[in-house]
Amino acid sequence: MIECVRVDYRLLHGQVAVSWCSALGINCILLVTDTLKDDPIRVTSVKLAKPESCKLVVKNVSESIEAVKSKVTDKYKLMVVCETVDEGVKFVKALGIGSLNVGNTRPGEGKEKLDSVVFVTPEEKAALSELKNSGVDVYMQMIPDSRRIKF
Repeated sequence: MIECVRVDYRLLHGQVAVSWCSALGINCILLVTDTLKDDPIRVTSVKLAKPESCKLVVKNVSESIEAVKSKVTDKYKLMVVCETVDEGVKFVKALGIGSLNVGNTRPGEGKEKLDSVVFVTPEEKAALSELKNSGVDVYMQMIPDSRRIKF
């Protein structure tokens, strides 16, 4: 069962590995990224950050959607971490998921700052707005104990 879908370009790090996994009782983390598998150094670093009590799975967007649809993930308390807003929006839309936590996105030129560590392009903002308008709870929240900010 999916407990949380989060966008965080850092993928797996202390906030996810400790705060979110503990608060939600997660026993499996699914990293949704179209770039990680092709970078062995990043794969190694991500594996080192994994909590001992959690299974870690890395898949691209389409593989992730298929895995969830096949129900192979149903036996886990699953946290899904998407590397980009685009990947998060595609994942949530394809599976009819009711919420998306936008946790940390890369800053950059032409991006609007929505929160202390959330920066979006006009296209990403439009995609998140469309998601919100379709009834999905889109919010920003760094850690479980911090304030949840509606998009």
